[in-house]
Amino acid sequence: MKKILHVCAEFYPLLKTGGLADVTGALPKAQIKLGDQVRVLIPGFPAIKAGIKNTNIVKNVDTYAGHVTLLFGYFEDIGVYIIDAPHLYDRPGSPYHDANQNDYSDNYLRFALLGWIASELACGLDYFWQPDLLHCHDWHAGLTCAYLNLKQSSHHAKSVFTIHNLAYHGSFNRYHLSQIQIPESYFNVNGLEYHGQISYLKAGLFYADHITAVSPTYAKEITTPELGNGFEGLLKTRSEQRRLSGILNGIDDEVWNPTSDSLIAARYSKRKLDIKKTDKYELQREFNLDVESNGPLFCVISRLTEQKGLDLILSLLPEILDRGGQFILLGSGDNKLQQAFSEFVNNPQYSNKIAVYFGYNEELSHRIIAGADVFMMPSRFEPCGLTQLYALKYGTLPLVRRTGGLADTVIDSTDENLDKKISTGFSFIDCNEDGLRYAVNRAFQLWQTQQVWRSLQRRAMSQQFSWQDSARKYQQLYYAISRKL
Repeated sequence: MKKILHVCAEFYPLLKTGGLADVTGALPKAQIKLGDQVRVLIPGFPAIKAGIKNTNIVKNVDTYAGHVTLLFGYFEDIGVYIIDAPHLYDRPGSPYHDANQNDYSDNYLRFALLGWIASELACGLDYFWQPDLLHCHDWHAGLTCAYLNLKQSSHHAKSVFTIHNLAYHGSFNRYHLSQIQIPESYFNVNGLEYHGQISYLKAGLFYADHITAVSPTYAKEITTPELGNGFEGLLKTRSEQRRLSGILNGIDDEVWNPTSDSLIAARYSKRKLDIKKTDKYELQREFNLDVESNGPLFCVISRLTEQKGLDLILSLLPEILDRGGQFILLGSGDNKLQQAFSEFVNNPQYSNKIAVYFGYNEELSHRIIAGADVFMMPSRFEPCGLTQLYALKYGTLPLVRRTGGLADTVIDSTDENLDKKISTGFSFIDCNEDGLRYAVNRAFQLWQTQQVWRSLQRRAMSQQFSWQDSARKYQQLYYAISRKL
């Protein structure tokens, strides 16, 4: 049995901006079921404090970032440490930026403190509980590994650093080093330095005992110049040292399950797929789409960024709609992309064929996944992706680019794969308009044969991406690290 501390900035269902929260909310639960003692450390953002009310004070601590009260409470069965520092974390909206999407100027301090408190827990800050292993998630927790290295004589804990998205570096000015109590000697190529700045992401990549990526394919891709973001040399070295591996994310069956989902219009299963038509009908009504349409309903649930290939979707939207398809988008982000999708909605030519919802809405995402026929995710790169896993579970066939976790989870409906009865959706290789058009054409083609479409849906819904499987792989990794080091 291991004592595991997850260090993170988001935690589902209390605080979520993306897939990171789904992981940190679900993986600890799965690990607890395997018998490990698992806790989470997170900054005291308003949503976290509001969701975990019955807390006890662990310790009051004076830090380089000011006075901090470390709280402890439970969310369901998961023990959660909360860094209560209102001067740093009591702000509305996103954990990372203000209402105008501007990063908070003191993010260097807010997330350095997260790593510092994590390292203090490893050194016995909580007299009654001391972790054997710190599992750090993304750049927000990356400095944990550097602090552990600084304090290595004061603890026995090991560290795992998980890359959820290598594109976010957590880079800050060098002159902050003294403010966050990191020695100047750590600022070099074999340390925190990245293009003349401090990178919290690189702190995790360089100092962690082991690195994981959230899919096997992404773990390979990030060792290449194309997707390494300048870290490919370091990551290739760590891979050669067998200290980089890929473990695919899972899905929480208690949250995403069409047979028990209370957020959708009608519950269904692969044996009762006809009921899914009710979810489509209600979704069309909700968004004033033509309920008499016989074409497939395409959907996107995503951050609006070029990474997600949304510009490719925009280029093909006229073809999709002119061929009788419908389209729903849920997401927010880049203003230019929002404007481009809005122009389609406001075009009378596409009345009752397209709808958008700008923002984040967890309940609506369930209704869209349940009611749509095709889920689109033509990402330029995708560390894992979780939404395509939800789509598979709901029989909403994923249409994806073959990269990262998308390559590991969706099998294209080629004639050969259909004959082998292994297809679960649609995928393409070339990241361009023609590549996406190939997959869209294939979807329209198979839509004409509903018997084949139903068989694809049932096979998609039969896929298993359990957090229990992922938790077992992490458990094996933790024990291997303990033996190796």
